[in-house]
Parts: sequence; C-alpha cells; structure tokens
Amino acid sequence: MKLSFVGADHEVTGSCHYIEACNKSILVDCGMEQGEDVYENQDVPVNASEIDYIFLTHAHIDHSGLIPLLYSKGFRGQVLATEPTCELCDIMLRDSAHIQMTEAEYKNQRGKRSGKGTVMPLYEMKDVLGVIKHFQGYPYNEIVQVCDGIQIRFTDAGHLLGSASIEIWLEESGIKRKIVFSGDIGNRDKPLLKAPEELEEADYVIMESTYGDRSHGPKQDFVGELTRILQETLDRGGNLVIPAFAIGRTQEMLYYFRVIKEKKLIEGHDNFKVYMDSPLAIEATNIFNKNMGHYFSEEAMEMARKGKNPISFPGLRYAITGDESKLINEDDEPKVIISSSGMCEAGRIKHHLRHNLWREDSTILFVGYQANHTLGRAILEGAQEVKIFGETIEVSAKIEHIDGFSGHADREGLIRWVTSFEKKPKLVFVVHGEDNVCDTFAEMLNETYKIRATAPFSGASFDLIANEYLTEGVKTRKAKEAGEKVQTGSVFARLLSAGQRLMTVISHNKGGANKDLAKFADQINSLADKWDR
Repeated sequence: MKLSFVGADHEVTGSCHYIEACNKSILVDCGMEQGEDVYENQDVPVNASEIDYIFLTHAHIDHSGLIPLLYSKGFRGQVLATEPTCELCDIMLRDSAHIQMTEAEYKNQRGKRSGKGTVMPLYEMKDVLGVIKHFQGYPYNEIVQVCDGIQIRFTDAGHLLGSASIEIWLEESGIKRKIVFSGDIGNRDKPLLKAPEELEEADYVIMESTYGDRSHGPKQDFVGELTRILQETLDRGGNLVIPAFAIGRTQEMLYYFRVIKEKKLIEGHDNFKVYMDSPLAIEATNIFNKNMGHYFSEEAMEMARKGKNPISFPGLRYAITGDESKLINEDDEPKVIISSSGMCEAGRIKHHLRHNLWREDSTILFVGYQANHTLGRAILEGAQEVKIFGETIEVSAKIEHIDGFSGHADREGLIRWVTSFEKKPKLVFVVHGEDNVCDTFAEMLNETYKIRATAPFSGASFDLIANEYLTEGVKTRKAKEAGEKVQTGSVFARLLSAGQRLMTVISHNKGGANKDLAKFADQINSLADKWDR
C-alpha cells in the first residue's frame, strides 16, 4: 500500500493524490492548477490508461478539472463521487472545455499575425462527453464496495453541494488501513449547506489547510454588511459587481439577496435588479434546486417549507446569451451583477470589470478566495491599473471584500475537524495550502495538539504499512515563464497516450483465447503497416 503526492502540495490548487493498493491504481481528485504555479509537480506515477479509479471529493475545477485530460490520454476507469458532484461536473467540465477551446482559437488567430505555432487546447469537448459516462454517483454515508479489498464512503464536507470527505478502507494480504481525505472542509453555520460531518477514526488523514494560518473572526453579519455596500453603491448610481464562483458562492449570494429583498433593507431602490450573468451558474442553480431536499441546511429547508425558494426572488434576472450579457452594461440603471469566474481569470466577469473598474460610482465586491497572481488578487491588493483583453484599465471603483463568505473553514474549523477523531491518526498529511501555511499548520498540529503531522511536497511517496516515507518530495520552484502563460496539449502527445493505452489493453488481454489474440495482433499490425513511415 502506497500513497503518493502529486498536486496541491504546498500549493492551494491542482489537488491530486495517488494510491497503489490491492493491485489497483487510484487517484483521489485530479484538479487543474489556478493562479500562481509555485512548485514543479511530479507526474502521476502511472499512465492514464492504467488508472482504475478516481475518487472525487467535489466538483470544483481545482479538484476535477484535469479528469478529461486523463480521458484523452487513455483513462477508461470509473470516477466515483456523490450524486450532486456528478451532476455539477457535467456542466463544469463542459464549461472548462469550452473556455479552453475558445482561448486556443483566440490565441491561434492572434498567433498567425506574429508567426507563432498552433496552440492546442488542453482537452476538448469530446473528452468531457466521453469521461462523464464513466462517472458513478453515490449518496452520503453509504459504504461502497469498490472492488476486493477496497471500500469507500462519502461524508458531507459542508463546502459545496455534494462535497465530501472520503473514507477509504484498504485490506491487502490481511493488513488493513483506513485513510481519510478531508476534501475541502466548509464553514459551519452557512445558510444553504449543512455543517461538515466529523469522523471517528483513521490511520492516516490527508487534509486541506487553505486557511490554516488565520481565523475568519467572530460570526459576521453578512446581510448587514452586504446591505451597507449595496445601499452605498446604489445611492452613488453605480453597479455592484460581484466576481463569484458559479457553483456554491453564487447560490449563497442569491440567498442573502433574497433576505435583503424580503426584509426590505434597501431604501429608495426597492426594485433593484440582480443579474446572474453566467450560463454555468444558471445551470448550477437548477441543480441546487433539484437537490434541495437532501442537501440543504435546516435553515434553508425551513424557508422552503414556507413556500419560499431560498435562492430566488423578485428582480432576479438571468443572462444566458452573449447579447443578454452585453445589454447589462448598456443599461444605466444601478444594479447588482454576479458573474464568474470568481478569481476574474476568465469568463464574463472580465467584461463587467472592463466596464465598471474605471467608474468611481461602482463597487467591486470580492466574496471569495483570490489566489496569488490572479487578476482578482491584484485588484484586491490595490492595483492602480490592470490589463483586461490587452487594454489598460484604471481602477477607480470602490473595492470591497467580505472575507467571511469563504467556503473554506478557517484555522479553528480545521482544528475542530481534525481533533474530532476519537483516536489520533498515525499521521496527518497537510496539503492544499500556500507554502508557509502548510508548514505552519503542520507544526501547530505537532506542537499544540500532539498530533503527528507533516507537509509533503509533490513527488513524496509513503508506505502505509511500514509507516514511513519511501521518497521525499521535490521542493523545486517552477521557473518563471517569459511572456503569456499558455496551458496547452498537443496532437502528438495524444498519439503517444493512445499508444500507452494500447499497451495497457494488450496487457489486459493476457491469457485470452489464441484465436482472439491473433485477430487483435493482425489488426494492430495492419494499422502499423498503414502508418509506418
């Protein structure tokens, strides 16, 4: 039994870990890196075609975003997740493929003028449509027999609709180990989702540490603070622009605006409109509504029992088409605009920032984490001007930030979760945090709570039976790339992956009937004859 660390080790995004047990190759999450890429990540130690299972904690792209890439490289195993995670991934991964294909097309059009080579998207829509067929959804708290020697159970992590901590039971040659992956641990007392479930036991724990060095402080009056910001903005005649993750944060914001509307907290602008400008967010909201009865908090369900939809209200407008999106900024009436992406790196939010950042009467309100070296982080940290679509935009709008909206537990919430185990784990691996945060949080667990903890780097591997590291991680800072960062795939790489998958399929057919193997060999040779140069 071996655990290897691939991504989100001393970094916040790109979560990916590898388990080798019971003659199976398993990934827990396979996420895309967003924002600054600090350290060199090691590759998954096996070919994509050799991976049997992916256990997915939740749908956010930094946990799920590279699963279609694995499919393009030959992965044909099963993806196990909660039922809402499967539904959300269907729309999120399609959106991710669309963005990458659109950006590749834009870069290729621009590249023709400067003589640059062709850019390929990291993966295409066909890869998403193919891999989604391999997703299997399960409810919370049901033990799933994955295969001989491997069982898993999803428990509510309270971070996103369907988000989970994953309990994994392994048994090999009579030796048993239990591993728990925390996933992203949510805040308690949130308006839509239930609090994170606490677990009883584990031999090893792999846990996130996004806010492991800070507290969100006393419980905030979100409605009161949002009301103040909105009232001041509308009184100035400006727009309140909210960059928000399409899934999770957007729906939470809708809940708070519903409360503001219902209690008539805004003076002089009773009929203010709230525009949700994100086709992805609109689809996600439909999924939230569909799953309300099983996954929403008691507070939200009490509202629903009174015949009120917790995330809908008079004045809510949807912008689905590009033309509908453009009309929002052509309308001079003060309004609220909720748009994605949450870190302002892509999507329609960049158009709204272009139209509103220079306006002194408008407000840009950040309600989520902004990773290093993202446009959102630059604006939040006081940039005087930014570049959007190649145009320099002066930042004159008022910049506001409500930190307590975070979907991640703070230091106290993380401590509460990890200390809830009735028996201390043999070892806690601290991941999914900025470089110094991982070290600080692991040190605190060791010294203050007497819980043995370590913060591995990418490339580290650990023997779960011998309870020792087999290899140390690679602490290599990634070289700064000159010019524009472009994440692409290549056609030849796809061809190599196809060859690797072919070798996997050949090995799977060992012991087959001679007649079938001979036919298979003839087909391969015929194809090779056609393409042999």
